[in-house]
Amino acid sequence: MANKAKQSAKAAGIEMNKTRIKPGHVVAYIVLVLISIIWLLPFVGIVLQSFRSFTLEYGGMVDYLLPKTFSLDSYTWLFSGDSQFVKWYANTVTIAFFVAIGQTCMVLMVSYALSRMRFRGRTLWMRICLILGMFPGFLTMICLYFLLKQFGLTQAGAIPGLILVGVASSGMGYYVCKGFFDTIPKSLDEAARIDGASRARIFFTMIIPLAKPMIIYTALTAFMSPWNDYIFASYIAFGYSDSYNVAVALYRWVNTNDYQGYFTRFCAGGVLIAIPVTILFLCLQKYYVEGVTGGAVKG
Repeated sequence: MANKAKQSAKAAGIEMNKTRIKPGHVVAYIVLVLISIIWLLPFVGIVLQSFRSFTLEYGGMVDYLLPKTFSLDSYTWLFSGDSQFVKWYANTVTIAFFVAIGQTCMVLMVSYALSRMRFRGRTLWMRICLILGMFPGFLTMICLYFLLKQFGLTQAGAIPGLILVGVASSGMGYYVCKGFFDTIPKSLDEAARIDGASRARIFFTMIIPLAKPMIIYTALTAFMSPWNDYIFASYIAFGYSDSYNVAVALYRWVNTNDYQGYFTRFCAGGVLIAIPVTILFLCLQKYYVEGVTGGAVKG
């Protein structure tokens, strides 16, 4: 009995040693908490400032964080007839939605062809795309602007123009998706080919169901690009307010109008534009991570 008691005490001591928190871990946790607070503070400030009343309180920038009066004045004004925010928001949703669909289809098809097929010039084309991808996209803005202008896809036609530009060059971003397809055994394709299935049937009935994480990852990244786009969107719209997206419109508010008077409305618009993206990432985070890690295995 005494030996058993000693063994039990010894085992309990080992367990306590295992669960004992190391000083280094405590320091790491404190640093991470401080970094999180610093990172979240600007977002908290924008949300709080958006609830300030610009009728009862000063509508510009202030030196205090908590509003003196909580109000929905800024949000109400955004959806009133005095503002084009609803139209700009609809423009942003339209561009992001169609670009996400077009880019996802394009990337999936290009990635499948490069992963499963072998043809002359395949390696050279992949290398060219890799080299071209190292150059920032805004270098082509002038050329694209004059090209789109010839087809009437600037200013009043800026929305279809932005969709066209967002989809047209998306095939060059095949790297992650091709790496994911490379992890799917080719024996599945070979077995289906023996049974008489075509390449298209294999792609739609076998590969696509297995590539759900990659489809969601590709769609999310494609959606985010036009949703946050300012440089190219402002260049193509070129002062035509009906074709603005939210990013361009909010900047024009605080740049050409009374910056101090529009600050609370600017914050309210920023909150509304962040809500859809936040919800998407929270709901699809699992698939997003699976797509990133799966496509990084080999490429």
